[in-house]
Amino acid sequence: MLHNFNAGPSILPQEVFEQAGKAVINFNQTGLSILEIGHRTPLFEPVMEEARMLVKELMQLDKDHEVLFLHGGATTQFMQVPMNLLDENEIAAYTETGTWAGKAIKEAKFFGHVEIAGSSKENNYTNIPEALSVTPTAQYLHITTNETIAGTQWHQLPYDCGVPLVADMSSDILSRQLDFNRFDIIYAGAQKNMGAAGVNLVVVNKNILGKTKRNIPTILDYRNHIKEASMLNTPPVFAIYVVLLTLRWLKAKGGVAVMEKRNNEKAKLFYDTLDALPIFSGPVAKKDRSKMNAVFVMEDKELEKEFLTLCTQEGMIGVKGHRSVGGFRVSMYNALKIESVKALTDLMKDFANKKG
Repeated sequence: MLHNFNAGPSILPQEVFEQAGKAVINFNQTGLSILEIGHRTPLFEPVMEEARMLVKELMQLDKDHEVLFLHGGATTQFMQVPMNLLDENEIAAYTETGTWAGKAIKEAKFFGHVEIAGSSKENNYTNIPEALSVTPTAQYLHITTNETIAGTQWHQLPYDCGVPLVADMSSDILSRQLDFNRFDIIYAGAQKNMGAAGVNLVVVNKNILGKTKRNIPTILDYRNHIKEASMLNTPPVFAIYVVLLTLRWLKAKGGVAVMEKRNNEKAKLFYDTLDALPIFSGPVAKKDRSKMNAVFVMEDKELEKEFLTLCTQEGMIGVKGHRSVGGFRVSMYNALKIESVKALTDLMKDFANKKG
């Protein structure tokens, strides 16, 4: 049996694979593949609409928030957000919490002034900043709710920062209950918790748009995508269909509240095991540990190699840490079953007993 701990593209529910596979051959008994149907047809339009409505339902969004499915992944949003919200003489506040926050900061600097409201860079991104300093005139505060590489996560959200709140939720979207209406823009690549690579979810409060003085290219203006219901150009049809199947699965399992409970159980099992085994160590501050991406290391690098080889032999896929930080990383997204976490923790215990 394989246990998929990949950080992304990552594990999806088995039933989603089965349903998507059938649709590639014969979509809804039409005799056509989902890969060859027109996006502006009665065949696909209901897919887009149902996916949009399920996001609104699962996130309990109000009427001011629109749901978009766009190309380009979260990386495109690093520049699309400031392009739509920030003029060159204005300030945007960003938190600096890891690799992905850093990439967002870099892109925002092309469009205006960026002030760092809080940073954990000096601590090698092993914690979330405890106190933020947000300029009251900032056009927005940007946070990365979960740092996939650093293994940190915001557990106390800065809802009351005093300015519009923007969040990259690529690696923890729909994994826990949040007051999603308190955010003015949420964006997330689908390939971790929502579906297959190729589509990006954007949730945007309409009231924040149209305030910049710059001319925005047509394809990058959120207002145009809202007007055209995410069909300003040809959308990533198959990726959106996989998102729909994943959202259906999530709702059938009990929604975000049930996912949060399951994710808490998986994270507790893993971190309790990690803390009980001195042969392993977790660099992240305990209060800021990610429930999606757990990172850990071993002091003995030869033992690290040995344990990684053992993981591979036992069907533990994707356990190697990101190339920039090394060590190990275990991604525990919604679709990962607790049985996989138990298999890994049992392996960790066995390895520690033999080497201890």
